[in-house]
Amino acid sequence: MASGDKNFPPQKQDTQPGKEHAMDPTPQFTSPDYQPSNKLQGKIAVITGGDSGIGRAVCNLFALEGATVAFTYVKGQEEKDAKETLEMINRAKTQDAKAPKAIPADLGYDENCKKVIDEVVNAYGRIDILVNNAAEQYENTTIEEIDDPRLERVFRTNIFSYFFMTRHALKHMKEGSCIINTTSINAYKGHATLVDYTATKGAIVAFTRALSMQLVSKGIRVNGVAPGPIWTPLIPASFSVDKTTQFGSEVPMKRAGQPIEVAPSYVFLACNHCSSYISGQVLHPNGGTVVNG
Repeated sequence: MASGDKNFPPQKQDTQPGKEHAMDPTPQFTSPDYQPSNKLQGKIAVITGGDSGIGRAVCNLFALEGATVAFTYVKGQEEKDAKETLEMINRAKTQDAKAPKAIPADLGYDENCKKVIDEVVNAYGRIDILVNNAAEQYENTTIEEIDDPRLERVFRTNIFSYFFMTRHALKHMKEGSCIINTTSINAYKGHATLVDYTATKGAIVAFTRALSMQLVSKGIRVNGVAPGPIWTPLIPASFSVDKTTQFGSEVPMKRAGQPIEVAPSYVFLACNHCSSYISGQVLHPNGGTVVNG
């Protein structure tokens, strides 16, 4: 998977969210080796941050597996990526799946999350799978650099949105439904220059475990995925050119992963006949780093 060349070409994006179409090389969101088998046939799935990166790959595999897919993106900044993802889902979706939806939203605010859920339910009637995936990150050399507005912004996107989306979606979920939260390897090993981001990812692990305990009696499973260094728009949009060039070389596999190498974890956790006895757990597609968590 990926390339034998372990280094990426020099590149830097000056704004967040990053743009997938501007990356070189563009991330791999699909693979000819992936063989779908109707694992999610008839399911209704909502994926936040689904326009690019891991979210796009999850949208693609969910569609291939038979799900009807709705995803969110950032209005005014991710239209091109969202349009391409919507076209991709339409090509991938099975005949009995309904038309996909791309919904612009700033998920850091409760009222916006409610609007997303309302739009999905008005279109499809229910929600079977919620994937909380939207995130942003900014490098800092010291904690003193993290001012209050940025701290709030990162927490709003990375963890507040998970609370907001979940509590509105649950009204339309039933036994057999599931929630999948994207955390990070950084929640387990830390990251010196991503202190606020890492704190939110640790919160997501705790949120996943606690929510799983709360919802198990209702037959709703809650799990997480903790990716390692994955080639997504977050990377050139948040790291220096030098760090981006060497990105992923520190893990045992000595390379960054691709979104298509992470997305099957979400399919597994979303599929009841694959993971019906799994809740409160986190999968670790991270290039071989042992985290014991």
